[in-house]
Amino acid sequence: MAVFFPFEVHTPYRLFFSESVEAIVLTLLDGEAAIYANHALFTAPVVPCLLSIKNNKGIWRTAFTAEGLLEVTEHKTILLSDSAEWPEEIDYQRAKAAKERTEATFLNATFKFEKDTASAALRRANMRIRAWEEGQEK
Repeated sequence: MAVFFPFEVHTPYRLFFSESVEAIVLTLLDGEAAIYANHALFTAPVVPCLLSIKNNKGIWRTAFTAEGLLEVTEHKTILLSDSAEWPEEIDYQRAKAAKERTEATFLNATFKFEKDTASAALRRANMRIRAWEEGQEK
């Protein structure tokens, strides 16, 4: 029998998600992590990634999440993110345009901080595009 735990995703603009879930999968700074009920307690930075959520009906749903912080506690798991979007909320054309702009910026960058900034923006654009594409497959 599946065990559930409360999971919330907060952005500066809204409570993006709040339900009891069976599992979540996302990418931390040091790699991908799967969180289930009774997971070890920890706090870790999250990179822009696809956030997969297995709800209490056993159905997986994927969203985009930007940089943030994941906290797993005894009572609930919380993701504080700069932004989070379901596939149907993503403006695909805008994400493609952002990807093209950042690729050009990266190629023309002179300094390391410019490359780092462009690289981070490119990851966000790529993750938004992947989330939108996964939403189209369903």
